[in-house]
Amino acid sequence: MLLLSARSRYNQSVTANAVQQLASADFPTRWGKFRIHGFRAEFGSDGNRRVEEAVALVMGDVQSAPPLVRVHSQCLTGDVFHSLRCDCRQQLEMALAMIRDLGAGILIYEQQEGRGIGLMAKLQAYELQDAGLDTVEANERLGFKADQRDFALPGQMLKALGVNQVRLLSNNPEKVEALERAGIAVVERVPCEVAASPHAEEYLKTKKEKLGHLFSSR
Repeated sequence: MLLLSARSRYNQSVTANAVQQLASADFPTRWGKFRIHGFRAEFGSDGNRRVEEAVALVMGDVQSAPPLVRVHSQCLTGDVFHSLRCDCRQQLEMALAMIRDLGAGILIYEQQEGRGIGLMAKLQAYELQDAGLDTVEANERLGFKADQRDFALPGQMLKALGVNQVRLLSNNPEKVEALERAGIAVVERVPCEVAASPHAEEYLKTKKEKLGHLFSSR
């Protein structure tokens, strides 16, 4: 597909629930060579419209069979600084390694820090957790839902990439439901369980007991 110039791409009007592919480039990594695609979409109605951006790392043939797909939410503290308070970095690296081993797959990376509450609020939630609250209680004390995300964008991105069926690498049933609502058939949910730090044990226990995440080992 012929890409538009940067100026014309950014000047195009975007209707609600529409997704634009803004860029595509080769993307070599320690897990092999990917193609990175940048997407932007607007959701909601006038007066209550939000803009979301995300990237998709694509390796190999993802159209001849349902590819392995990981929908990963941004976690600066885990992904960049290797925090031991969560399992995010381990899940990210596990997903990339599995895609490498299969020779094909997609990793969607969304800018939804702290389950959608943002970086500063996430750090405030950490402070509340240090005082004894769990991760759900901390988010709610700050006035947020336990999980602010809705996962509307990944389904639209997959459709733009020509993918309608996936093997979803996730422990979160809400991600399965969101993709199904978007018209993406989840033919298999692949567990994304890692050996997390002892510092993350309570965090993972709360994800299972209060958020319904599926763990076979907990």
